[in-house]
Parts: sequence; C-alpha cells; structure tokens
Amino acid sequence: MINVVCGTGSTGRICTDRAKELSAQGHEVRIAYGRGEVPEPYRSCAVRIGKDADVYRHVLKARLFDAAGFGSRRATKQFIRWVREYDPDEIHLHNLHGYYIHLEVLFAYLRTCGKRIIWTLHDCWAFTGHCAHYMAASCDKWRTGCFSPCPEKGSYPKCLLIGRCRENYERKKRLFVGIPNLEIVVPSKWLAGEVKAGFLRAYPVEVITNSIDESVFRPTGGSFRRDRGLTDRVLLLGVAGTWTKRKGLEDFVRLSRMLDDRFRIVLVGVDSKQMRKLPDRIIGIRRTDSREELAAIYTAADVFINLTYEDNYPTVNLEAQACGTPVITYDTGGCRETIRLEQSVVVKTGDLESVIRELRRMSGTGKA
Repeated sequence: MINVVCGTGSTGRICTDRAKELSAQGHEVRIAYGRGEVPEPYRSCAVRIGKDADVYRHVLKARLFDAAGFGSRRATKQFIRWVREYDPDEIHLHNLHGYYIHLEVLFAYLRTCGKRIIWTLHDCWAFTGHCAHYMAASCDKWRTGCFSPCPEKGSYPKCLLIGRCRENYERKKRLFVGIPNLEIVVPSKWLAGEVKAGFLRAYPVEVITNSIDESVFRPTGGSFRRDRGLTDRVLLLGVAGTWTKRKGLEDFVRLSRMLDDRFRIVLVGVDSKQMRKLPDRIIGIRRTDSREELAAIYTAADVFINLTYEDNYPTVNLEAQACGTPVITYDTGGCRETIRLEQSVVVKTGDLESVIRELRRMSGTGKA
C-alpha cells in the first residue's frame, strides 16, 4: 500500500485496518508512507518514502510553483528500487498527495510493472489540476480541463506564487490514463459519480464504503462529562483532523452564539491558536490518535454535528453513530450516505437554523 501516513488519521487507519485483515488471511503486507509518526503496532510493516527533508523541499516547491505531486524525485526513485526488489503481487494506492512522492516516477513504474493496481480515492485530487475538494468553491472546471484563475489556489495544497492548475491537470491526465490493470475504489456513490465525470472515467469504479472498527467504536463508559463539568449540559460534539472554515469551524462559532446556555460544544482536533480564540461555549481539545479516547468522547456526547462544506464519506459520522450518538450533518458530498441511526438527520449545507431545529427535536425525543 502507498499512502501519505500510516496508522494515523482517517486514511492511515483505513490502511492499517485493511492490512490487519489481509495479514489475518495469510497475506504479507507493507505500507509505504511519506510522513508522520507510525504507531508502534504497525512499525514492522511500515516503509518510509524519503525523509523529513524531502517533504520540506516538496512543500517549498508546491508553495512556490504549484507543484504538489512533482517533488521528492530522488526519494521516489529510491522507493521504486525497493518496490522492484520486494516484488509485490498487488499495489494498493491511497492518498498520493501530501508532499512525499513524485507522480511521474511512480507512474512510469506502474505503467509497465504488470501488477494488479487498486487505487482508492479518498478525495478529488487525482482528477483536478490543484485541489482535493472543489465543493465550497462551486468549481467544475475539472470536468473539461482546469484553467486559471484557479479559485482554490490558496487552499490545500496551497500555492503562494505561480499557479499551474492547467499544466497540473494535463500532467495528471497524461500520467493516470491508460494504466493497465488499474481499478478504482471509492467509498461513496457521490465520489463514484464525480470520477465518472472526469478523465478517469474509463477505469472500472467500485464503491466500497469505509468501515470502522466496531470493537473500538461502541458505547463506551468514562468520566469525560464529569471531568469537563458538563453533567448538566447538552453536549454537542465535532471532530476533525484539522479544523478550517471548510470543515465548519466558523459555523460552529456561529452556532455557539445562537444556542442558549444549556448547550456546550466540544471540538476535538483544534490547534493551540484556534483554542485561544474559541468562544466560552466551545471547549477545544487537541487532536488525538487514540481511538479508545475518541470512542469515550463520542459516547459522552448527546449529538454529533458535522458542519463540513467538503467531504467524501466522513468516517466520523460512522464512529459517532456506532457509539450510540445521533448525527446532524450537512448534505455535503457523500455525507448523506453515512446515516445509520434513525435519529440521525441531514440538513442543507450552511443551514444552521435547521441544525437548531433538529437539536430541539432531539432534545424532546432522544439522547439530547
């Protein structure tokens, strides 16, 4: 497997969960990754692509020249030499963005390797000229060919100077189209439709929804509410790996000002700068990679709220519901497809009045 991280974050955990399944079936698995720490249980199967210095140089190249995916050439060549020696039967691609691998070097190998290749798309970056998501910008240039001005130039992977979305689009199209034995997997019907509208449409596309470990994400006891002084409050929860405007941070701030004092919002994943700016009715918690800790927080919450403006198939919705907590989610991307509990509900993206209306309904009939 090739992914930007191993064992952390949503895509990193998807890789390690799948690796455990395959290992249990008797297969040998290696996860090649580009950055971050690897949790101890997965270090024996992890293979690092390059070093921190390679990532920093790749980031600089992306910032200056809009070249995300076209740095780390030397590190990728070294990695491909390792792949040839290891000689896998199958190659599973995941997130290839994240400043760690050179697409041209990688796909020159994939085009001629003769292996079965499965590419799981977790976002839209593979078929755009720059961005991983375009929903918030309401941009559909990717359908026919990205061109300047790119409305997402300042978003991840952020470019400060020379935008090259048209060139990136054409390079990706040239590299990604016509790879023998390549299959695409997506976790939502929504993303499958987007893939079929872009230049990857010729490949077979299979929808395999993301799963979660329900031996971990289940109703879990704990003292979270008591420790935080929330025993007499309605606890509303949001979780994100990184909080941004597009993940709904500003909407949560607005929501906190619209609710009365019996409600408290807890946001998991905020950084220290964001924590200092949060209003009194929002409690910030730093990001945690402990799934057991997350399960206890999900269980403690009365309602999980997902105010994302860009998403594919958010596993946080699944995790919350597996812990018995209903979800209110914006109707973004594949969010609608994650609804499991009868109480959970989808509302129009950006409609906080509907969020409040659903909270009142839940307060009268359910967990809230």
